[in-house]
Amino acid sequence: MLQLKIVSPERIEFTGEVESVKVPGTQGNFEILSNHAPIISTLTKGDVEYAGNVLPILGGFVEVQKNQVSLCVELKEE
Repeated sequence: MLQLKIVSPERIEFTGEVESVKVPGTQGNFEILSNHAPIISTLTKGDVEYAGNVLPILGGFVEVQKNQVSLCVELKEE
């Protein structure tokens, strides 16, 4: 399992355990699973998918280290 934390400038959007996270990377979408290699990557406009949820974003960053996934994102206004 992964420990996921998604934060935006306004608030903490999500914190909890998930099996995977799909993110819109600058070089294309990618999926993060348990025991993923450490990475820091920029995110572009698209959808973050986790635990059956879809979160539209305008961009941000993702950091993965030792099954800890941290996303700092700018939310798409609805």
